[in-house]
Amino acid sequence: MASEYLWYIPNEARPGHRGDDVVDGHNSLDTLTAQAQAIEAHGWGGALLGAGWGRPDTFTVAAALAARTTTFKPLIAVRPGYWHPAHFAAAAATLDHLTGGRVLVNVVSGTDDLAAYGDDETDRARRYARTAEFLQLVRRLWTREHVTYHGGHFRVADSTLAVRNESRHPRLYFGGASEAAERVAALEADVQLFWGEPLDAVRARIERLRALADELGREHAPLEFGLRVTTLVRDTAAEAWAEAEQRIARMAAAAVTRDANWDSAVGQHRLQELAARGDVLDDNLFTAPARVGGSGAGSTWLVGSPADVARSLHRYRELGITHFVLSDTPYLPEIARQGRQLLPLLREPAAPGARLP
Repeated sequence: MASEYLWYIPNEARPGHRGDDVVDGHNSLDTLTAQAQAIEAHGWGGALLGAGWGRPDTFTVAAALAARTTTFKPLIAVRPGYWHPAHFAAAAATLDHLTGGRVLVNVVSGTDDLAAYGDDETDRARRYARTAEFLQLVRRLWTREHVTYHGGHFRVADSTLAVRNESRHPRLYFGGASEAAERVAALEADVQLFWGEPLDAVRARIERLRALADELGREHAPLEFGLRVTTLVRDTAAEAWAEAEQRIARMAAAAVTRDANWDSAVGQHRLQELAARGDVLDDNLFTAPARVGGSGAGSTWLVGSPADVARSLHRYRELGITHFVLSDTPYLPEIARQGRQLLPLLREPAAPGARLP
């Protein structure tokens, strides 16, 4: 199966996300378009756009960038408590139609500023049950006519989208490490995204999810797997590790402020616990960022020369990872650097030394 390589575009209200350059108009259409067009020019398939009440509306940004590009695929993060599934299904199907099939969707169940947009679902089990219904209903609306659905959270009657493509619809990506999240992924998602965990942990999760899909009677095509991780690449390993240590020192001195909900997810706790196993796991998975303010994809970094990082990513690919969402800051120059130095190595067959024992 061919692998997919995406980047990340910081859809943020405040400049300087994870050390990005602070510039005027950091979230203007021109600035974000420059990143999307650079992603196209340097060989990336598209980019993840994060969602959150404190950010500009993700779907609007994605639609604007899709209109200014030709191959760029936005991986649009959405929350079931923010969107009603029928409204979202119609919007995404329309954008997918207008872009010739370029829309990807990342469904997020983690807590946010719920009260700000009228959501009050704080119970984890109910939140994931709602997410499962969201995925079920969106998929049905994309592929069927006259859909009637009566769930515990969502209902529609005789619903048919005006624009849809029964033979092709956006891929549904999903993240989450809790037991409830894994059941949703095993049954309803197309791609399960992992954060940057060590190889042994990723291997165990893939095996567990595949077994769970069989146990629960998954009805869709086999679940695929993706990795969302920071990649700190320099010409040599020594340069990369020196930069990594300098960043850690700056983060520690600055007392980085995490998002208010940063520790509410099981997956984030897993990343925090990795530091107890050591600052460097496998060959070059750097866990120290989680101790000094890193969260999400910024909690662990793959550090090294282009060959070092490519070798590590090939190892994840051998485990079954076929979707990669990479990034580093400053975002715009790193799109180019890693597009030139890392992507060509990733698209080559793994070298013998990269194979798992």
